[in-house]
Amino acid sequence: MAFPVNNRIPFVSILFLFILVSLGAGCRAQIGRVPAIYVFGDSTAHVGNNNYLTGSGVAKANFPHNGIDFPSRRPTGRFSNGYNGIDFLAMHMGFKRSPPPSLSITGKSSIQILRGSRGANFASAGSGILDTTGSTITLRKQVELFASIKSNITARITSEAANDAISKSIFILSTGGNDIFAFFSRNNTPTSNDKASFIGSLVWEFKGHVEELYNLGARKFGVVDVPPIGCCPYPRSLNPLGGCIDTLNELAQSFNQAVKDMMHGLSYTLGGFKYSIGSSYAVVQNIIKDPNALGIKEIKTACCGSGKFNGQSSCMPNSTICSNRHEFLFWDMLHPTHSTSKLAALAIYSGSQQFASPINFMQLVEDQS
Repeated sequence: MAFPVNNRIPFVSILFLFILVSLGAGCRAQIGRVPAIYVFGDSTAHVGNNNYLTGSGVAKANFPHNGIDFPSRRPTGRFSNGYNGIDFLAMHMGFKRSPPPSLSITGKSSIQILRGSRGANFASAGSGILDTTGSTITLRKQVELFASIKSNITARITSEAANDAISKSIFILSTGGNDIFAFFSRNNTPTSNDKASFIGSLVWEFKGHVEELYNLGARKFGVVDVPPIGCCPYPRSLNPLGGCIDTLNELAQSFNQAVKDMMHGLSYTLGGFKYSIGSSYAVVQNIIKDPNALGIKEIKTACCGSGKFNGQSSCMPNSTICSNRHEFLFWDMLHPTHSTSKLAALAIYSGSQQFASPINFMQLVEDQS
């Protein structure tokens, strides 16, 4: 599919391009435009690592109705009726879908990965930037798992070849929302100082993880920011008036701005550091403002769930489920539908600076300097 020379597409053009991508997806050659993709984060990027974890508190989605629109109607662990945003970003980069969950890599499936190709997805639903967030695979542990894979790659091919492949690969990070939810659950009326202190410590930790990935050879970073989580069905269900919870959105915006500033600073201090920040916040905000422009009719209620706005429980086999899933913004109490993820990925991959800055993901992929 051809894109404008400046590699940026205004939001008004996204619906048309969305249709073109839908028509052309089946015939796209599966040739990666980068050696590999390495994914880190929470349920927004999760493709199944938690399936391999035990414990009653582990967030999972490897059961119906999740995956109802995935090939073979298979629940994989994605918090979606089909693919998630990482899958679509991977497709834009020439891959079939997201690389496999890191905990699933064994035997035959490891051959390509241990040669520095394809990549791995380390994301874990329920995790956060802070070690204290959630009870699954923290971001720190995810980075450690990548370090282990890098060691195995280096053992299979030369150190020089491993470093070259990793430096040309894309490192996607999509996290922070669970940390904000955890903070809000402890203090739902934070002062300005409370907010500033929390965001400062959160971004400081995030910076440390990014720097560690850089030290392990990463050079191309694609960050997906935190969406307006206060407008998800679950927070709406907590609001007596059914509106968005502004404090959550304000925290998300503050975090997103601080990450922008942090990544900008690192681009000056770390040699060869390149990055793009995709704004899921801007995408969702635009959909909420004018849903009809993109064929979305329901922006408050989840397609699958129960209770007020279908936002008071996760999507379970016995949950209420909608039939017109492509018309819903949200799949479950916190996550977007397959259709929403497809739109978001297109905007982040090839959209204007409103949706990805200082360059979009496509420009990051194509940067050979």
